[in-house]
Amino acid sequence: MENKILVETSARHVHLTEEHIEILFGKGATLTHKKDLSQPGQFACEERVTIVGPKKSIPNVIILGPARTASQVEVSLTDARTLGCDAPVRESGDIAGSGACKLIGPCGEVELSEGVIAAKRHIHLTPADAEKFGVSDKEIVSLKVEGNGRSLIFGDVVCRVSPKFAAAAHIDTDESNAACAFGMVYGDIVK
Repeated sequence: MENKILVETSARHVHLTEEHIEILFGKGATLTHKKDLSQPGQFACEERVTIVGPKKSIPNVIILGPARTASQVEVSLTDARTLGCDAPVRESGDIAGSGACKLIGPCGEVELSEGVIAAKRHIHLTPADAEKFGVSDKEIVSLKVEGNGRSLIFGDVVCRVSPKFAAAAHIDTDESNAACAFGMVYGDIVK
């Protein structure tokens, strides 16, 4: 697997500011670590929220920590259609002018005027990994995934290079289902 990259499915989730954590879960609340994620310092939380759109709601949505400087909701395009929300395809953190929704927690509600996105498929790489694969930060590549009978080559995959990352490609649930990318899956970076 030396020239392969781990391909992970990033399911719907929410990132919250400290202010929104307190509104949704109570004064003084902090996120409760449930399990580490593949990216160093990132973790899944015990806390869950309901995402409310103009058409429908999606309950029991996981929150990822740690707290961020802006709240963000990452959904698949199928989720966005279900909610009735606009969810432009964007890199994480690029929320200006993105979709709106309401978040409901056990202690309160937060109206987000923006922050709903469908995450652009991407590959996290350390500088050493980027050198090994011959790519650079923000470079757009393709990702060939050998699924179980439904192999796909995903285009428009952005490389994100930082010493803080661990090597892994992230696709959403729609993309994972299309490629039958279930379980431990590896892909090839195609330039």
